[in-house]
Amino acid sequence: MKICKNYSRRDFVKKTTCGLCATASGATLLACTKHTTSPLERTTQGKIPVGSGDSGSPNVNTRLDLLPRQTLGNTGMEVSMLSFGGGSQFMANPDGEWEPLLERALALGVNYFDTSVSYSGSEARFSEILTPIRDKVYITSKFDGKKNNRRDVDAMKRELEKTLGRLKTDYLDVYMLHAADDNDALNDVSSVYEEMVKLKQQGVIKQTGFSSMSSAKKSRDIIKAFDFDVCMLAINPTTYGNYEGIALPEAIKKNMGVLAMKVMRDVVGKNGTTAKELMAWALDRQGVAAAVIGHTGMNVFEQNAQIVMQYNPSLVPKQKWGYLEQQLRPYAGPHALCWAHPAYKDEYRMG
Repeated sequence: MKICKNYSRRDFVKKTTCGLCATASGATLLACTKHTTSPLERTTQGKIPVGSGDSGSPNVNTRLDLLPRQTLGNTGMEVSMLSFGGGSQFMANPDGEWEPLLERALALGVNYFDTSVSYSGSEARFSEILTPIRDKVYITSKFDGKKNNRRDVDAMKRELEKTLGRLKTDYLDVYMLHAADDNDALNDVSSVYEEMVKLKQQGVIKQTGFSSMSSAKKSRDIIKAFDFDVCMLAINPTTYGNYEGIALPEAIKKNMGVLAMKVMRDVVGKNGTTAKELMAWALDRQGVAAAVIGHTGMNVFEQNAQIVMQYNPSLVPKQKWGYLEQQLRPYAGPHALCWAHPAYKDEYRMG
């Protein structure tokens, strides 16, 4: 393992485990308290309460050096509001830099790590750092499959077996159908979903889910037709795809775990828009538990972590959201958003 530090792996594991426990044992009981808040029992800011669960107000973390957490729908999982994306942005970090980045994320209380078989090398990277503390973190991966092979449950099981091998674990906390779009017939999704339910009953996966960044309507249909536990949706103030208007309300009805992705990709700085505004806009959506973001470079991660540590829904100027959306409307499309292009694949290629 390539660790650019002066302490041993044993020291790192001990230090990281203590850091994660500190996140759980603070005055706000961020990780230990399980919430059963229904969609109707939310704060006036539209957020699921975290912390002790007694005050009915958004979490105010007394440990300002640790990331706050929120309940992920009905899953019982308390996830860091800034979660770690393992896609192309993370894979762009060279050897010697991605290791301390993962270590720093753990030290700040990140406990949800997202990867996929299609993020070439990401699963193996995660295993190097996360394996010694497997029971302290949540790891999710995804079934990719060929678009004409989505209903092949045997292919899914083979892919899952390889994923578990690369991650050096015998279970996943969440297993998702990757990048659901208009080409995914509900009959095909049904086959995958039914097999995921069986895997969940066997304990191979703890929660079922899907991700989507190109069809809010298909996402809505999937949410209504099946009982997936978690969804990861493209949510940002360009409102491209209108996930927050089409799919998110259906997820809220089921108290489904919702993760926001593509929160700031390709739009930071556009028309003066700041990362703080983009993050707050996404986290302020009702039902959204966390933002899953990939980071290239330690500085960017540190900046985003500070933004989330300081985030408080009660301080967000609601009247500004229309203005922010108007600012970014010219960028709502594949001409400006690389991930909105039909040929986009979240993978990093050298050269």
